[in-house]
Amino acid sequence: MAQNPSMPNLVLLPGLACDERIWEAQIPALPQAFNTRVSDAQRHNGTIEGMAAAVLRDNHGPLVLCGASMGGMVAMEAARQAPERIAGLALLGTSARPETPEMFTLREGAIEYFERGELRDVIEPNVYFAFHPAQAADPLLVQRYLDIVLGAGAQQLISQNRAVMRRPDARLHLGSVRAPVLLMCGDDDKLAPPECTNEMAALLPQAEVVWVPACGHMLTMEKPELVNAALNDWLAKHFA
Repeated sequence: MAQNPSMPNLVLLPGLACDERIWEAQIPALPQAFNTRVSDAQRHNGTIEGMAAAVLRDNHGPLVLCGASMGGMVAMEAARQAPERIAGLALLGTSARPETPEMFTLREGAIEYFERGELRDVIEPNVYFAFHPAQAADPLLVQRYLDIVLGAGAQQLISQNRAVMRRPDARLHLGSVRAPVLLMCGDDDKLAPPECTNEMAALLPQAEVVWVPACGHMLTMEKPELVNAALNDWLAKHFA
């Protein structure tokens, strides 16, 4: 099927220190009627607000924004900045809340390691927070994750963590979103736990919620078939 110029553009927004590789199982499975691209706004802007503005600037016309983790925060901020541009939001493993004091302190400590170039000391233990135990035991999956995050480098890890630490409280405007919304969450997500998704769902009565079993924070890598099925069902329902 060829691209349909009447369809909104589909923009995939990676999480912190991630890139197009976290979407490698989704891109070939998504409907070909969409003009699909992966944003790299997170690499060139130091705030969630700046990343969202870049996404809106770099992509024309109506947009379906599909964001994972920090990418979901960027998607919600883009919806605040330009609600008339948003045709749909798919928010995976994310939170509308501002940073908690506990996580702010943890990120400050991690940044000190990054500034010394000690990336592995932080990122390797983080595997057990990012993945469900079953997936954390998969050496190939873990190595792919480490390649992506360590490959981002210290400066990106510092900049993007600071952006997340200073993120806005999206709950203040999320209820004004009128476009279709898909919320997905792993049932064992330790970084954006299920109560965050429940909170967003309460603000978005039109949202469809998909719980991914035996899954942690990295939904697109941990359970690609389930993520693909949910995304394709939602896209077909609202944009066929």
